[in-house]
Amino acid sequence: MDKLYPPGRLIVICGLPGAGKTTVAKQLENKLHAVRFCPDEWMNALGINLYDGKMRERIEALQWKLAQGLLALGLTVIIEWGTWGRAERDALRLGARALGAAVELHFLDPPIDILFERIRQRNLESPPIERNDLIQWSEIFERPSPEEIALFDTPEVVAGALYVL
Repeated sequence: MDKLYPPGRLIVICGLPGAGKTTVAKQLENKLHAVRFCPDEWMNALGINLYDGKMRERIEALQWKLAQGLLALGLTVIIEWGTWGRAERDALRLGARALGAAVELHFLDPPIDILFERIRQRNLESPPIERNDLIQWSEIFERPSPEEIALFDTPEVVAGALYVL
């Protein structure tokens, strides 16, 4: 049976808090008429603490299920989860490819000082993120290597100014 829809496109936004993921994701959402999934927004809307890891996992699982359905319909989907680990990025890439979708990785990696200043300005987290938190997270964050980045498709549209591609 022939496929009824054109191939979809998954855009994975990767970076630490304050990297500009939401800003870039919203720009891409508007330019590409995409569907954007951000667990922080869902958690805030539902009154769930952003640090509730179990609920975040459940929301991300639900978002991924919805994203797969949209990709199968040929739509563009943006996943804005941070995706700190290679295994998580691999799972998204392979899952989307299994649906015939193209997959982009947008990696944002500004210095700690910029991350911390942006987080202080937005003042969204409770309790607030401290500079030492960012330093610790930066040490465990698995930055995509050039070899990993080569596994993804070239972005159709680039938004924002702090890309490392």
